[in-house]
Amino acid sequence: MTYSPTEEELTQALVDLKAKEPKLGISKIHALLLKTYPDWLVSEKRTRKILQLQGLVVSSTSTGGNDPPVFPSSKVIRTLDLSQWTSKIGVKYFNKKKGKGLVAIADIEEGEAIWREDPFIIAPEWDLLDLQLSSAACGYCTTPLIPDSPLINACPSSSSQSYCPSRFCSRLCLARSAKTHPFLCPAQNPASIALLKFAKESKWLALHALAQCTSRILQANQLGEAAFQLDWDIVQGLAELSMEDRFKYSFKSASTPEPDRTTWKKAYTLYIQAFKEPKSPLEQKKLEKLSKEPLPADVERELFEYEGFLRGLGRMSLNLEAHGGLYTVHSHLNHSCDPNVSVRHLDQRNALSRITVIARRPIKTGEELLVTYVNPKLGYRARQDELRSWGFGSCGCSRCIEEAKMMRQAPATNDELDDLASELKAGLGVL
Repeated sequence: MTYSPTEEELTQALVDLKAKEPKLGISKIHALLLKTYPDWLVSEKRTRKILQLQGLVVSSTSTGGNDPPVFPSSKVIRTLDLSQWTSKIGVKYFNKKKGKGLVAIADIEEGEAIWREDPFIIAPEWDLLDLQLSSAACGYCTTPLIPDSPLINACPSSSSQSYCPSRFCSRLCLARSAKTHPFLCPAQNPASIALLKFAKESKWLALHALAQCTSRILQANQLGEAAFQLDWDIVQGLAELSMEDRFKYSFKSASTPEPDRTTWKKAYTLYIQAFKEPKSPLEQKKLEKLSKEPLPADVERELFEYEGFLRGLGRMSLNLEAHGGLYTVHSHLNHSCDPNVSVRHLDQRNALSRITVIARRPIKTGEELLVTYVNPKLGYRARQDELRSWGFGSCGCSRCIEEAKMMRQAPATNDELDDLASELKAGLGVL
């Protein structure tokens, strides 16, 4: 006996089939759907609507060709030990389109702090960076410093001849900063100054984060193979979408301007000068002092060839938390417009960059942990557009499926028009 599947059932089935057969068009996906689910009654028109809603059908006019859309890729970090953060969650790989995510392996109560996490790297929002550069916030954890505190530690490499403004709120933060600071310290590696200045002037947080991440990888390579491999596995496990793929498929729907290819090239030149080929002999000498151990050949290509640089920028754009941090466990969280967890910065007096992930409602064993990538107060269209601009396609969470169904069934109301007006204002920066 045949029956018509629910919107949620059909959406998940089509997403899975498209992930397995990304080159199939609408008609062939529809035929495969009916073959896979012989008891389902689904029209090709309904299949087309769902595929379009999920961003799985891209016209030649929107992409400049007939290539299928490209979604972010990710892989499971086999060496990751979640037990050092929490015993309540595990990693699950879902499918090619969705990638990996976090699921509860024990029941979680509403309001429970599931885990706390310090950043893998921190590229703080610009007002906090200004405080760091003026020696008014910790150079590691970003916590504003208490003036004249006896606990404050200056950068040991700073001198009157080679000044570094970094100050640290404790000896612990000073010690932890050694994982990233040396290759970005103006006293130890003055070749990095121009790159960081360009990132700040252009308000390009992904570039600033990539500089921090590269510095951490280079420093880990000096500490031994074990430390390096652990850090490199984390970077390689991050969700990835190259800047070229974002430009081809996603930038057109972005509500905010994106750096263009000319800017990418300029950033790449400064990046190479900062970490590989400084312009002056003095800068080269200082960098060589830091880089005594050569990188593995494959890692050097991924870091310093242009295509690898663009992939690195894409990783940063996709995985940075709103505060500007890149977090190992947090980067596994997938999106929902009706999330069941939230991310807070609760330790504002002694560890501002540390995050706490809190359950918004009870989470049962086996349920996925989900956070929102967009402002959940936005209307349906604005949320979908913002997600597509990052290469995620359309959201298929229960809230979006229900709102899409209501929009198809009902004519525009005053409330919907008010919602659309709010979306437009948000896009223009009025709100």
